[in-house]
Amino acid sequence: MYSVEIYGRIRRACHVDGLSIREAARQFGVHRKTVKKILGFSIPPGYQRTQPVKRPKLEGLTGFIDAILADDKNRPKKQHHTAKRIFERLRDEHGFTGGYTIIKDYVRGQTLAGQEVFVPLLHPCGHAQADFGEALVVIAGVEQKAHFLAVNLPHSDACFVKAYPAETTEAFCDGHNAAFAFFGVVPLSILYDNTKIAVARILGNGERVRSRVFSELQSHYLFADRFGRPARGNDKGKVEGLVGYARRNFMVPIPHFASYAAFNEHLESCCRKRQEACLRGHAETIGERLKNDLAVMLPLPATPYDACAKEATRVSSLSLVRYRNNDYSVPVAYGHREVLVKAYVDRVEIHCGSDCIAKHERSYDKADFIFDPLHYLALIERKVNALDQAAPLADWLLPPIFTTLRHLLEARMGKAGKREYVQVLRLLETFKLVDVDAAIVQAIQLGVIGFDAVKHVLLCRIEQKPPRLNLDIYPYLPRAQVSVTHASSYLTLLSGGTA
Repeated sequence: MYSVEIYGRIRRACHVDGLSIREAARQFGVHRKTVKKILGFSIPPGYQRTQPVKRPKLEGLTGFIDAILADDKNRPKKQHHTAKRIFERLRDEHGFTGGYTIIKDYVRGQTLAGQEVFVPLLHPCGHAQADFGEALVVIAGVEQKAHFLAVNLPHSDACFVKAYPAETTEAFCDGHNAAFAFFGVVPLSILYDNTKIAVARILGNGERVRSRVFSELQSHYLFADRFGRPARGNDKGKVEGLVGYARRNFMVPIPHFASYAAFNEHLESCCRKRQEACLRGHAETIGERLKNDLAVMLPLPATPYDACAKEATRVSSLSLVRYRNNDYSVPVAYGHREVLVKAYVDRVEIHCGSDCIAKHERSYDKADFIFDPLHYLALIERKVNALDQAAPLADWLLPPIFTTLRHLLEARMGKAGKREYVQVLRLLETFKLVDVDAAIVQAIQLGVIGFDAVKHVLLCRIEQKPPRLNLDIYPYLPRAQVSVTHASSYLTLLSGGTA
């Protein structure tokens, strides 16, 4: 191939100086056809193929390669065939005798031909995109995988991010509550992928059957929904980009926080700080463009959506209710009854009819037992022999005075003292621990050891009255013998004698 300099000299000689093609070919030492070609192009046009590349050694094998490349699209990216691996399979399985280069060139051409091309999009005001992402964090000293909901407003590029221990229905709903509260309005529409939290089923015509919880959330806030094509993250490229941006900028280095609440405060401050940025191609900051977004959105309803997952179940014979592979206790009076579990991000509520019969802190462990000791005291009072082996009481941290009281009761009353100790514990069903603790201390100081005495002292303490104890109902207490005082006894004391 001749250089641009040769092209310029030959073209000038012919077009300006008037040399003929024959004379130019003689002077420059090139063929006349070459001179004609140079006169037709201002710069070297390069090699132009007029027919497809012929690969005789690949005849009959291209279908096998195309099938491999098509199947790889449904496999994990890290386990796709390389050109080298395809070459090895052709050689071993089909007796291919050609070289590696021909395979490499064919695979590259097919890969490039199959790559998708996208249309640049405009994003009108008032719409949003939402998706979950994952990142490693350290919460309360434990390294774990956090799942964060990212909400992006494509027109202004404003964002909101909130993290949770798991990607659950209640986290999905709570994240929407928090995002709408953060922006102060509700987007006109939100674009999602086809998460099972929102989409129960995709019909043959592409229509989505919404899940019950998502339909409730949508009805509460009145936003429209949109869904991308299955396995096509580019349909919601803005929020996909936000997930990566938040992970790289908000969570590097790996965040260390005492709780998810503290971590989410950090994420919210990062989202607010980002509104000061002015992105490429824009003259205004994100915060300034956000005003146009918020101006066309829907107002917030009077109350947020009740962000919980609901599940009907039955209480077991151990007075436990199972939710997400964890067991939560309820009062023994509700054993074997039908209940409704309302699972929030931070707590689990159990309802029977219109009554909330139990509340527990949410556990994200597996096969965990979450007990409230108060739920079992009524049963232990009847089955008092189970007191020392009762699992709900094993990790119950009580003030040391409770142990002292039990020892005194059992020393004086035997098995009956054990039952009275459980009755004292049942005072915690109604009264605060600090009040019961103080009543036990006062009762021991007065020398009246028993459930009735502790309860009487407790009630007097609350009513701010002095206790009036009738010792006749405590026959096991040591009795003080007080005789009638006589003047002679007093005179004996004065003389140094003994009365």
